[in-house]
Amino acid sequence: MSGPSTYQPTNPALQWIEKRLPIIGLVHSSFIAYPTPRNLNYWWTFGGILSFMLGVQIVTGVILAMHYTPHVDMAFNSVESIVRDVNYGWLLRYLHSNGASMFFIAVYIHMLRGLYYGSYKAPREVLWILGVIIYLLMMATGFMGYVLPWGQMSFWGATVITNLFSAIPYVGESIVTLLWGGYSVGNPTLNRFFSLHYLLPFVIAGVVVLHVWALHVAGQNNPAGVEPKTEKDMVPFTPYATIKDGFGIVCFMIFYAWFVFYIPNYLGDPDNYIMANPGVTPAHIVPEWYYLPFYAILRSIPSKLGGVIAMFSAIIVLAFLPWLDTAKTRSSKYRPLAKQFFWMFVVVAVLLGWLGGKPAEGIYIIAGRVLTFCYFAYFLIVLPILSRIETPRAVPNSIADDVLAKYGKKAASAIVALVLAGGLMAGGAQSAKAADEHGGPTPPSLSWSFAGPFGKFDRGALQRGYKVYKEVCSTCHSMSLIHFRNLADEGGPGFSAAQALAVASEIKVQDGPNDAGDMFERPGRLADPFPKPFPNENAARAANGGAYPPDLSLMAKARNYDRGFPQFVFDFFTQFQEKGPNYIDALLQGYVDAPKDFALPPGAYYNRFFPGHAIKMPKPISDDQVTYDDGTPQKVENYAKDVSTFLMWTAEPHLEARKRIGLQVMVFLIIFAFLMYFTKKKVWANAH
Repeated sequence: MSGPSTYQPTNPALQWIEKRLPIIGLVHSSFIAYPTPRNLNYWWTFGGILSFMLGVQIVTGVILAMHYTPHVDMAFNSVESIVRDVNYGWLLRYLHSNGASMFFIAVYIHMLRGLYYGSYKAPREVLWILGVIIYLLMMATGFMGYVLPWGQMSFWGATVITNLFSAIPYVGESIVTLLWGGYSVGNPTLNRFFSLHYLLPFVIAGVVVLHVWALHVAGQNNPAGVEPKTEKDMVPFTPYATIKDGFGIVCFMIFYAWFVFYIPNYLGDPDNYIMANPGVTPAHIVPEWYYLPFYAILRSIPSKLGGVIAMFSAIIVLAFLPWLDTAKTRSSKYRPLAKQFFWMFVVVAVLLGWLGGKPAEGIYIIAGRVLTFCYFAYFLIVLPILSRIETPRAVPNSIADDVLAKYGKKAASAIVALVLAGGLMAGGAQSAKAADEHGGPTPPSLSWSFAGPFGKFDRGALQRGYKVYKEVCSTCHSMSLIHFRNLADEGGPGFSAAQALAVASEIKVQDGPNDAGDMFERPGRLADPFPKPFPNENAARAANGGAYPPDLSLMAKARNYDRGFPQFVFDFFTQFQEKGPNYIDALLQGYVDAPKDFALPPGAYYNRFFPGHAIKMPKPISDDQVTYDDGTPQKVENYAKDVSTFLMWTAEPHLEARKRIGLQVMVFLIIFAFLMYFTKKKVWANAH
């Protein structure tokens, strides 16, 4: 990919191979001796980061696919089975789900770097267009992957997005039917998306090879935007770029590990911890945060077809940048007006993302239309006009004249600013969704033993919480993902295997048929799941005034509420993930008399913290209802906190292991980053 190789092996075996298949020479010319501009800053590191993240996504995705079941009746539980029962399955799941967000964070920074420094200009047009193709493939792959867990937002997101194709004249309905494999989102849809989600990363890898090939043919751009003139302008890719990219990747891994081990659900939607239900529509359907700017553009156009055209045009217009911006000066560093408009464009994109998480109503629609105009105006009006009227500053005569040290800190600070802006966009979207779902006062934030980087479950609270669940909650609510053996798992309530078996043997389980063909009852075993209180959904509804008591296995992660701005930003740094337990605790204590002006439906009860305040479940607990053997006061507030702690464990059974391993990984990565940094300084000392 970098021209004829000068590699000459001395080993006879390698010489024999090299004459017949010069693969070693290709690697040497492309990734060792390949000349690299010596003034590249850390913006260029994101190319290596993207290669690393693609590898992570492919490896974790292949392993997850070995355990996943692409069937609408089993997909949701198969994902949870991976998390709970596969060795380090929770790590694979969180690496893959958060890896998608890390992939898009890196690709957005990579694209903005190319936009700022004019990396799309001649002779790199094909390189840029291949990058746009990779981005489109990433978006398709990410969307299909989001459907696979088969949660509420997965199902309804698939329904809404695939329905957009019906706006295409003449063939739209046929395309939708083809995507669905029928007349609604169902099992054929899930199978199609699983197959494509598995295959597309390898297509991306293939286009990445073409992308790197085009890069090595045209040569790398650089912050000065000037072409290399002498050998002084360049350094070998290895060790200079290799060690610098390695340091950048390790720093990015620290950021990545923070999400995986401490806030794995920060960028996710709590609705996706509820199994898909075609009969219940979420209050606010939005895609993942990295699609939100384009979702806002889609909704800002009153016509469905117009919205679809605008959404896809917002991406396709990137491919025409080499011809829209005809300025001779590449880098915006030397174009004062272009630099100002670039940062305005970044603000517009972030605001569009924020609007994408808001309801499509009122001022949000107007703001979306204004920002959509600004988005397209940047490409179609601003850049062409600036190309003709702007007077750039003097560009360095050569790369050697450009001083690397001058730009390192600026690049790093800009990266941090972009990451924080992305966090604001994602956090704002989560906040908006939670606000729509909750609709009540914010639950008080309690102190939990499992909070923070060193948090652990209170064994006494878990055992008391299990008792409250068993004696109160289990009469209506199932917990299908928990088995009696889990009570003796490390990091759980602390039961011994004998104690867990004794608890299991207290129940009777219908089994069979036996040799005679008859069903029979037997004592429960450790492998049995917690028993269901009702034989089917209709029986559960009949016993609860028409309401269906939800399964409590994932309740602590399936409930959310709005913490407000800027609290959701602080939550990133404080590792706050206790919204679910706070909400459950508040709900259990939130039963009060309805206000006089509130129309309470028949058979409902007023709860301050329940969405809409009218809840079918009567007040479940009262003082002295459950006997505590350890002397803990038998008060509602203790019952509520203990059962909330227990539900947090059922939702995150590997929480303690996750945080313990996370601490080890973070310490290792931080030490490794320091070693890489000083190694980089030593290597680059010769280049300066």
